[in-house]
Amino acid sequence: MEILNINSDKQVLVNVQVGRAVKIYHFVNAYGCVIGDGSRIGSFVEIQKGVKIGKNCKISSHTFICEGVTIKDGVFVGHHVCFINDKFPRAVTAEGTLQTEADWTLLETLVEESASIGTGATIMGGITIGRNAMVGAGAVVTRDVPAHAVVVGNPARILKFLTDDK
Repeated sequence: MEILNINSDKQVLVNVQVGRAVKIYHFVNAYGCVIGDGSRIGSFVEIQKGVKIGKNCKISSHTFICEGVTIKDGVFVGHHVCFINDKFPRAVTAEGTLQTEADWTLLETLVEESASIGTGATIMGGITIGRNAMVGAGAVVTRDVPAHAVVVGNPARILKFLTDDK
């Protein structure tokens, strides 16, 4: 893996580990993360520290991937998907000072192999999206999604399960 450090008018990449044949389009901010071989990162994506993106993933434009997210191989993430890593976000502490990392609990999220997340979905923290699962466009995922499940809605509910040939 190569480590990239680029600060230009078109992107900021700081301590980003990238595999072979990775394509990162313009206007991406990424820092302290790992992007596996053959993955594609669309424009206007932010990837925070500690994020791991597997091989041959496609992350579409305007997506936000926060700290604590692991995306396994072959995952599709649609446009404008938002991952969340804090159940009770606040700007300040009870004393009125700005919160720091010490003032909140990181909720980790796992997206397993070959899953697909539709445009505009919101993925709450502490969630696992199972292998080959599909999250419908605009869904709000508030609990784990089983392998091969198709979920839709707000909150996301199981619509059906995929068979091996579909």
